[in-house]
Amino acid sequence: MTTKLDKQTSDKVSFISFIVPYFAETYKMNIQKAFFYLKKYGGWDYLNNCWWALHTDSAEYAVRDIYAYCRQNGGLR
Repeated sequence: MTTKLDKQTSDKVSFISFIVPYFAETYKMNIQKAFFYLKKYGGWDYLNNCWWALHTDSAEYAVRDIYAYCRQNGGLR
């Protein structure tokens, strides 16, 4: 059975699938470590809840915002 995603969900998935590898590359992590880092320090929830605002910035600003949020929650890198 094929389920079609609505436009907003499709856009969210596209953005997240782009920004997590970009975050990993920017902060010299592999994608799996980046994902676990984001999960551990709240970046994943931040990304899921604020993706709409984050996607309006450049990728560089978006990953800086996500990183800053993680730093506020104890993340170091």
